[in-house]
Amino acid sequence: MERRISQEPGANGTEILNSLKYVRPGGGFKPNFTLLEKSDVNGENEIPLYTYLKMYCPTAVDEFKNQDCTLSYHPFRTSDIRWNFEKFLINKHGQPVARYQTEYEPQQMEQDIYNLLQEDENN
Repeated sequence: MERRISQEPGANGTEILNSLKYVRPGGGFKPNFTLLEKSDVNGENEIPLYTYLKMYCPTAVDEFKNQDCTLSYHPFRTSDIRWNFEKFLINKHGQPVARYQTEYEPQQMEQDIYNLLQEDENN
């Protein structure tokens, strides 16, 4: 089996959790969310969840940057998730309503989340 180079080098959940706990950020860090299995988010092996999310919330980035070209999946699509920590906002019906690039801090989503909650209360 060919070993593919990806953004997350950990082979499984235990390795990934240990890297968070002891390396980066380290200091015994434990995430306060459920850590899911590593999966493909782009290319011919992407899981259906990400196909669905990207279909409803396309990226704001039209072109690949130089570092994106080192990725090891095919085919490349403009809707691809470009880097770790892209975020999707999903309503209570499971419909994606917004997509945020890696640089977008979760705190910056606060107003969008508030607006979505207000919408839900009114419907």
